[in-house]
Amino acid sequence: MTPPSASQIRTPAITTPDTQQTVSFLGELYHLRVTGHETGGAFAVVETTGRRGHGSPMHVHRSASETFVVLEGELRVIVDGREHLAGAGSAAVLPAGRPHGFVVTSDSARYLTLHHGPAFADFLVEASAGPDRLGEIAARHGIDLVGPPPLP
Repeated sequence: MTPPSASQIRTPAITTPDTQQTVSFLGELYHLRVTGHETGGAFAVVETTGRRGHGSPMHVHRSASETFVVLEGELRVIVDGREHLAGAGSAAVLPAGRPHGFVVTSDSARYLTLHHGPAFADFLVEASAGPDRLGEIAARHGIDLVGPPPLP
């Protein structure tokens, strides 16, 4: 299912740290700055600070693209089997259907992710409560795990 276009958002959404949800995922805190529920399903924005070695398993989002914006530190982003270094000020746009993953290679990194559609933020909330069932939970949210996390 293709997420709605951001041009279809009709209701303003103003969130603050007091109204935003924070979840623990893969050993780090993920701050849900804007969820798909606040954008009519168009997109979600998540902020994370990760320590060296923090990253995701290799995975594929079936129908939603994902964009990383690195604010501080450095990530190694792997997409379609190719590795790219992304330092502060870098952005990585990862289309739906492409296998990808990332790992923090600096001592720490702070980055935003933009997810088209509401599925990823919902996945984070559910997975934070059941990390032992990560693959099963991911599949329910349109994400297929296809390999282990990359090493720093």
